[in-house]
Amino acid sequence: MAKKEIDAVSGVETTGHEWDGLKELNNPLPRWWLWVFYASIVFAIIYWILMPAWPLANGYTPGLLGENQRKQGEIAYEEVVAQRSELGKEIAAADLNAINANAGMLEFAMAQGQAAFGDNCAPCHGSGATGSPGYPNLQDDAWLWGGTLDAIHTTIQHGIRSEADPDTRIGDMTAFGDSGILDRKQIREVASYVRTLSGLEPASNVDVEAGKQIFAENCVVCHGPEGKGNQDLGAPNLTDQVWLYGGDIETIQQTVTHGRGGVMPNWGERLDDTTVKSLAVYIHSLGGGQ
Repeated sequence: MAKKEIDAVSGVETTGHEWDGLKELNNPLPRWWLWVFYASIVFAIIYWILMPAWPLANGYTPGLLGENQRKQGEIAYEEVVAQRSELGKEIAAADLNAINANAGMLEFAMAQGQAAFGDNCAPCHGSGATGSPGYPNLQDDAWLWGGTLDAIHTTIQHGIRSEADPDTRIGDMTAFGDSGILDRKQIREVASYVRTLSGLEPASNVDVEAGKQIFAENCVVCHGPEGKGNQDLGAPNLTDQVWLYGGDIETIQQTVTHGRGGVMPNWGERLDDTTVKSLAVYIHSLGGGQ
């Protein structure tokens, strides 16, 4: 039997292992560490018995308690749905201004409105609601039909030129060229005059005064004598330098020649009242709401 070797410095027995002159001491593990280790083993065995743990060919061992994270997640989800359902009922029954004035309802409406905007409105108006040619920027103060909470709600609810909704917004720009009302020369003249309404330069070698007369005879009925527009008709303000399709002379000529008639779905047919109101509150908050 090999003789035990005692380290001269520490007085501890060695294991007999030596590397590069360094000998391994046979120090026992701390008692507290051993108890933690043994307790971990016992805990693991109990967990395997009580909770889902071992994979099987067609599933897993369910455990005696039948608990799992999926079940806990479903319970938490149902609690959130119930809470949102109550808030949703409150919003559906509340006035838009009341929603805006109530911190709890406003927080819920803003969150739901932002999510609904991303799912339904962002493809046209952009994720930041800044729009693109033919699709309005919802962050400015230029509103075809008005930027109040009620006006925005009505637009979302019934849409624009939506054939499925009898209460939809309707306002068409006449195709003055296609219908033969104006010839090419007259269209260029009135387009040049329209540019001057917002401080832009007219096309060169064009009789702007003739364009002004053409505007008075054909456009005033919708846009007003000063070109300020009419929100009841959805006629844009031509003096604010905000152009839905573009303010260059060529684009304005195209608009006068072929007319315009953008379409927006009547979201009230696709979304519930709570979501429509939440969208109105969210869009109103973007910065351009009146």
